[in-house]
Amino acid sequence: MYLILLGPPGTGKGTQAKRIAERLGLLHIATGDMFREAVQQDSELGRLAKSYMDRGELVPDEVTIAMVEERIDQPDAREGAIFDGYPRTLEQARALDEALRRRDKAVDIALHVTASDDVIVRRLSGRWLCDGCGEIYHEQHRPPKQESKCDGCDGQLKQRADDKPAVVRERLRHQRPSVELLAHYRDRDDLVDIDGEGDIDAVTRDLLAAIEKIKATVR
Repeated sequence: MYLILLGPPGTGKGTQAKRIAERLGLLHIATGDMFREAVQQDSELGRLAKSYMDRGELVPDEVTIAMVEERIDQPDAREGAIFDGYPRTLEQARALDEALRRRDKAVDIALHVTASDDVIVRRLSGRWLCDGCGEIYHEQHRPPKQESKCDGCDGQLKQRADDKPAVVRERLRHQRPSVELLAHYRDRDDLVDIDGEGDIDAVTRDLLAAIEKIKATVR
């Protein structure tokens, strides 16, 4: 299966993508992690991506798409993948469709996790990230066992500057999935909206239920 998880920051996409990938035995592909892995491996595409990242520029679509294609051809993707926050643009969506088509595959479902701006602001303004492993904590919903330290790797927890309330609201103006991107999947009946305002387990259940419904129709 090939699944896409869309939604603005603060809807829990990353957490849910990891859960679903583990439950279904899929590869979890988040482009940020993919870039870091390619850079660490010093691959040709990794060096190219790094040249843009070092300048503070966005990695161009053609580089990102090439890296995604390279990643889904690796052995750990044989059961499929869940794309976390990718594609971000209509052009990337069309390129992913074409890449999968050449492999006789297709996107099975695009899951759009939604939440109101007020809920997202509350979530992100209390969020802390480990500077070692990238694990996410929250002051209310998932505090660390030891203040300012990661439970897993003892890394230092830091708050992103762009998680301040005023900055979060500004980010939401630009970081919600575009109307065109959502329409690309909705017009094919591949898009399912999921209410992301419930607790983590409830959202996971809703996501898995939507996926199971799709799996039942293609058996």
